[in-house]
Amino acid sequence: MTEHEPTTARTVETVFRMEAPRIIAAVTRVVRDVGIAEELAQDALVAALEQWPEAGVPDNPGAWLTAAARHRAVDLVRRRENYARKLQEVGRATEFAYAAPEAADPDDIDDDLLRLVFMSCHPVLSAEARVALTLRLLGGLTTAEIARAVLAPEPTVAQRIVRAKRTLATKNVAFEVPYGPDREARLGSVLEVIYLIFNEGYAATAGDDYLRPGLCEDALRLARVLQTLMPKEPEVHGLAALLELQSSRGAARTAPDGSPVLLRDQRRMRWNQLLIRRGFTALARAQAVSTGAPGPYVLQAAIAACHARAHTYEETDWRQIAALYALLAARTPSPVVELNRAVAVSMAEGPEAGLALVDALAGEPALRAYHLLPSVRGDLLERLGRYEEARAEFERAASLTGNEREREFLLGRARASRPGD
Repeated sequence: MTEHEPTTARTVETVFRMEAPRIIAAVTRVVRDVGIAEELAQDALVAALEQWPEAGVPDNPGAWLTAAARHRAVDLVRRRENYARKLQEVGRATEFAYAAPEAADPDDIDDDLLRLVFMSCHPVLSAEARVALTLRLLGGLTTAEIARAVLAPEPTVAQRIVRAKRTLATKNVAFEVPYGPDREARLGSVLEVIYLIFNEGYAATAGDDYLRPGLCEDALRLARVLQTLMPKEPEVHGLAALLELQSSRGAARTAPDGSPVLLRDQRRMRWNQLLIRRGFTALARAQAVSTGAPGPYVLQAAIAACHARAHTYEETDWRQIAALYALLAARTPSPVVELNRAVAVSMAEGPEAGLALVDALAGEPALRAYHLLPSVRGDLLERLGRYEEARAEFERAASLTGNEREREFLLGRARASRPGD
């Protein structure tokens, strides 16, 4: 091994992590089987690990990996007899690597990632399987990361992914953006998947980095694409508004050393005003096309808008936020929503009121390993001057998180939890 090989290997792995969803989507266009596409993407990774240390990293490493995987897909389709039917179905897709695609239908979106999302959210899969599979294929998350994101055991998530791939293959689910009623039927799962991908990028469940900006960018881009695809759907605009507004805080959410910065300590001058304006515009569109009560994404966008309108943390309209969380809890009951409502109530009515709501959630099975429950409780106890109890909660929260930056941050809060701090 040369002295450059370890560095090149890290480059390959980093690029693959970023580009894997696009590679899988491009290959799925050819083979129409997400399981095979994922295997071929891994083959391209192996090829890069073998060739790049000697030949050097290509100018466009993502395109190199995509081309390598796609060429293998074309060869596979041509070579195997049991893929003859697929070869006939894909037609010109075997020439994808050599010819530019024709213009798309005006009601279509020429975006393989979006096609992959809709394919993974097909009704033949359970709701849980749709989320797990799309997070794996589009978000590039590991099974462990998905398990934490959806608050489910890791073996359960692994089984969902394997069965989902098998089901899509045996049912010959088309690689397409559906139209009409089929599109409407899958929209809820698509929005949920994009939202979960963004959340993983916004606060990574594991690893050394607190943020994974690439996931946030992919989720935001897909939300914007959906806006153009479905302009009369308020929840599509609501999700886009939420992601725009949340993304606006990105630069202020970490310190120079990469550690998290709490909302109350963020320098709001670093919030991206362009994204805030885009968020306000998307929220206005959602409200303009709405014909009934606001949905969960519109409500969450309205909450994010309250934060964006406040020039300082002290100016935040916490009573309005608490009221919006109450509406959200009534619309989509969830212990996580209740935990967020408790935070808002604590700011509007005092830490005692918030602590009562948090303590009522202590027995929730879904929150048993959720690190934000003891983290929030620790914050409330600290505000009440109960420092020893707060320290224990922060330490417990640190033991539950899989993110190194967050663990260090929580342990730091535990150490600092004492009178006068």
